[in-house]
Amino acid sequence: MYVCLRHICLIAAFMASVSVQAYGHGAVSRHAATPAASCSIRPDSTATLPEAEVTASAAAPGVVAPQTLHGADLEKLNAHSVADALRYFSGVQIKDYGGVGGVKTIDIRSMGSHHTGVFYDGLQLGNAQNGQIDLGRYSLDNIEEISLYNGQKSRIFQPARDFAAGSAIYIRSRRPRFDAGRRFNLTARFRTGSFGLVNPGFNADWKVSDAVSLTVSAEYTYATGRYRFRYRKMYSDGTVAWDTTATRRNGDIHALRLEAGAYGTMNRGQWQAKAYYYDSDRGIPGAIVNNVWKNSQRQWDRNFFVQGSLQRRESERYEWMANAKYARDRMHYLNPDTTLMYIDNTFHQDELYISTTHKLTIIPGWDAALAADWVHNYLSSDMTNFLFPRRDMLLGSVATSLDMGDFKAQAGLLINYVRDTRLRNPADRHGPRDPKSWHRLTPSVFVAWAPAACPELSLHAFFKQIFRMPTFNDLYYTDIGNADLRPERATQWDLGAAWSRSGICGPGEIRVSADGYYNLISDKIIAVPKGTGQYRWMMMNIGRVRILGAEANADLTVFPLHALDSPASELRLHGRFSYTYQRARDYSDPADCLDAAGTYKGQIAYIPLHSFSIAADAEWRDLRLNYSFIYAGKRWQNSSNIPENLVQPWYTHDISAAYTLRLRHCQAGIQLEVNNLLDQQYEVIANYPMPGRNYRLTLSFIL
Repeated sequence: MYVCLRHICLIAAFMASVSVQAYGHGAVSRHAATPAASCSIRPDSTATLPEAEVTASAAAPGVVAPQTLHGADLEKLNAHSVADALRYFSGVQIKDYGGVGGVKTIDIRSMGSHHTGVFYDGLQLGNAQNGQIDLGRYSLDNIEEISLYNGQKSRIFQPARDFAAGSAIYIRSRRPRFDAGRRFNLTARFRTGSFGLVNPGFNADWKVSDAVSLTVSAEYTYATGRYRFRYRKMYSDGTVAWDTTATRRNGDIHALRLEAGAYGTMNRGQWQAKAYYYDSDRGIPGAIVNNVWKNSQRQWDRNFFVQGSLQRRESERYEWMANAKYARDRMHYLNPDTTLMYIDNTFHQDELYISTTHKLTIIPGWDAALAADWVHNYLSSDMTNFLFPRRDMLLGSVATSLDMGDFKAQAGLLINYVRDTRLRNPADRHGPRDPKSWHRLTPSVFVAWAPAACPELSLHAFFKQIFRMPTFNDLYYTDIGNADLRPERATQWDLGAAWSRSGICGPGEIRVSADGYYNLISDKIIAVPKGTGQYRWMMMNIGRVRILGAEANADLTVFPLHALDSPASELRLHGRFSYTYQRARDYSDPADCLDAAGTYKGQIAYIPLHSFSIAADAEWRDLRLNYSFIYAGKRWQNSSNIPENLVQPWYTHDISAAYTLRLRHCQAGIQLEVNNLLDQQYEVIANYPMPGRNYRLTLSFIL
């Protein structure tokens, strides 16, 4: 009876909190902690203390579990960058322009890359200029975990900015860990392979004290980017337009990455700080069109940020967190081809971010949190008639969570206020500015239930509304931007189930999940022709997209020979499978269906109906073998789904073998990878041929 009454009271309190939020009040989050026991002994006394076992409980699982790849799993995949690893998640499409240095951006559940937040060590990576985060820049050598959350992270103790994306990628860098008696760790790697790849790097950790540790990571990448490919085009009647073999050129890259981090603990709290620097010089091979096989464009990038976070628990019921970040990005783009348009422009972006978050445990099982963020962006350039835009964004979130064991729920309300200013007279950089502002309220609700009769099964659902601001390029790019653009609006619904069981073939485990979802995007920002010129465009709010999709994931670990009393019992087999179905249709203009080339109800650009991936590995002692397969079905270059716009399906087979040699005080490792084993000739983006079969060798040394 007591349990029933307690559950009823908690549900009533939760519903009351949700209703309060609907009117713009309230707060939200949860994290119950066990108070630490303490004792003291006078210096001049002696005592015999009983043996005690110290344990720490893991964080409670969220309402909707993420897709996650941990350090060991990342090492097994034939992946060099974060973008390569994300291909193994369901619902993800990577736009890959080819080569070692090619730009790689992410699209989750067909909502577009602008609706995906990418967070590095808890703070979001920003790009107010074009909204694109090139995930190919982030090497896996210093990454400990990658997680994908649909909707948002299933916790309320987080900054308001974390609530402001339709989906979120969380990248966590490697944290220092020390064996007993050690105060220094060193890992050195050297990677080489196809396309002239030379890629040395190292990680070093220092244990300054029991409370403070430092880490430094550095990596250099060079590649010629040259690879042979077969280029074959067909006419609509099936005859061959041309079939030739050529070498991809101007895809070289020189890149340097430097990172430094500090981590510490204190009484009832913890803190961390990070500095990041990336400097690259790369060629842009461009699209193969009009019989042009080589381009001469180049791009120089210089990205720098420093960030810090402080978290402290003041009591059993209250804790707070503060975050701050400063980022400065420089991008220099050169197009020396005067037959098209000579371009030589440099852009500088500055971002300042400050956040504070507070969480209160109202009663055990019911939490509330309040967060406030301020983001300032400024963009400058040497372009003629540039408007030097500035943006100040204020984000406030109130959220609440309820945890009754078998039933969990979260609800929140995000308050968005954005103010832009731009020069009234582009010729006067310090002249008066025209201000413009937007404000929106966006709610979210997440629920999960695990039936008592079947504890391995859990059901979950969520609803979320979100919007994304037009980028500076959308609004203010010279002769293309449209200052009257409205923010895109997105609404998400999701219903899913997850099942897991341990003890499969001994200590093995199986996890299976499936989700169905529906997304609606309104006021979608797209480029449309401006006037009669084919090379003049303007950004407009005429897009409307409806997305119906389904995902399935399975993860299996078994020890098939565990019953044997022999070394063979250590054999471990692991497999991952993910499948995605997406029907993402363009409902922008009903009048655009009067002819065969119309776009109305057409599948939007580069979204396949079906895609899936398989990854399997076998591990015995210090030997590891891995196989992976990725498939993407047919796609179209735009919403006009005619044969001329068809992009053929593609697939790749990748294999690798690794061996670790353990010595007395160190260990050495070697890994050989063969990517695109069957030499498949394919394109992820039309007219950007991808590499065929290629090889990579990695040598590592851990001290």
